[in-house]
Amino acid sequence: MPSSYFSTPLIFLVDTLFSIYLGIIALRLIMQWAQWEYSNPLVQIIIQATQVPVKFLRQFVPPIGRWDSATIILLVAVTVIKLLLLSLLHPVHLTIFTVIQEIFSLFIILFTASIIIQVILSWLAPYNDNPISPLINRMNAPLLNPVKRWLPPMSGLDLSPLVVILGLQILSMLVLPLLTGQY
Repeated sequence: MPSSYFSTPLIFLVDTLFSIYLGIIALRLIMQWAQWEYSNPLVQIIIQATQVPVKFLRQFVPPIGRWDSATIILLVAVTVIKLLLLSLLHPVHLTIFTVIQEIFSLFIILFTASIIIQVILSWLAPYNDNPISPLINRMNAPLLNPVKRWLPPMSGLDLSPLVVILGLQILSMLVLPLLTGQY
């Protein structure tokens, strides 16, 4: 085990690089779920960044309905590799619940960040046609639309993003302790 002087930056580097790639893999799953347009430049970047391992896994793993099981397996495998590397640098007890917790947290962070980005884009450029807006709108619509129907508009102010972000954080607070056994 390296000394803590070197292990802290190494842990940061491993965690950051793996988290970025896990985010890209998770976006590939979301991309299929939200039916993003494949001609979008961001979608093309996601596909190119994940195509080689997904294509390899597809040789052995058939899709399950609408879900690309090869991408799901890649997400789990990269999460396990990340946690194994981190456990070499800082000993932790690695279980299946740790892997599920990591993936669950990743999706909570992705959806929270995408809602914040959607709100900021709506303030800065409400009528601008940037390539990210339609993707984020399609990604967040299943979460935001039910709340918009339930919550009346308040003088033109849409509070549904705030309600959904609060709901995601509460969901995280309720589920993560069950996965870690710290309830």
